[in-house]
Amino acid sequence: MPLSKRGCAMAGFVHLLKLSVGTESVESLAAWQASPGAQGPDGLPRHVTRMFPRREAEVLGGGSIFWVIKGLIQARQSIRRLDRVMGQDGIERCAIVLDPDLIRTETAPKRPFQGWRYLQPENAPRDLPAHRQEEDSLPPELAGALAEIGVI
Repeated sequence: MPLSKRGCAMAGFVHLLKLSVGTESVESLAAWQASPGAQGPDGLPRHVTRMFPRREAEVLGGGSIFWVIKGLIQARQSIRRLDRVMGQDGIERCAIVLDPDLIRTETAPKRPFQGWRYLQPENAPRDLPAHRQEEDSLPPELAGALAEIGVI
């Protein structure tokens, strides 16, 4: 499939955008996802949410979940599948099953919102180059200021 200028396959898929509430950095998100409470029986990290995406086929057609940490989009993970799971309260939920690899992206400011949102591929921040994937996160205030003026 041809690639867009952003390095994503063109057409046929959509991403999800989600706040990572209580997360301080990409490193703390990775640590939480490595904990047994964040993993399913298959050992893969998952995020359980109340709503099931109506655009399931598009999400599974190559979508990722982009994580907003401290008001900035900072990382993404490929979505492997969407599982229907039953909560202890008897309510059906959606487990977004993720690839364990967190990929750092260019930072982009994002205002708070509830739940998750669809993110079109052309609006998604680009992945950082491979040589920058292991860098420590900048303090959120600095990263936000630099993103606002287009430096990062």
